[in-house]
Amino acid sequence: METETAKLFAMAIAAGVGVLGPGLGLGFLVGKSVEAIGRNPDAYGKIFSTMILGAALTEALGILALVSAFIIRFL
Repeated sequence: METETAKLFAMAIAAGVGVLGPGLGLGFLVGKSVEAIGRNPDAYGKIFSTMILGAALTEALGILALVSAFIIRFL
């Protein structure tokens, strides 16, 4: 296998697996937040702000995986 082909496969695997985890994490995060707000609507502000913080940190992991994939491809 040539080097360029190996780099493309590595990029695809790094991007695919690296984004899978944060995608599942965001799904669980939003689902549980909506469930908690449904049970206790008065705590909406506190739950929502915590959810946004968690979503931002989770998205950062996804972006880190994509950046790593591009580093594998172009270096």
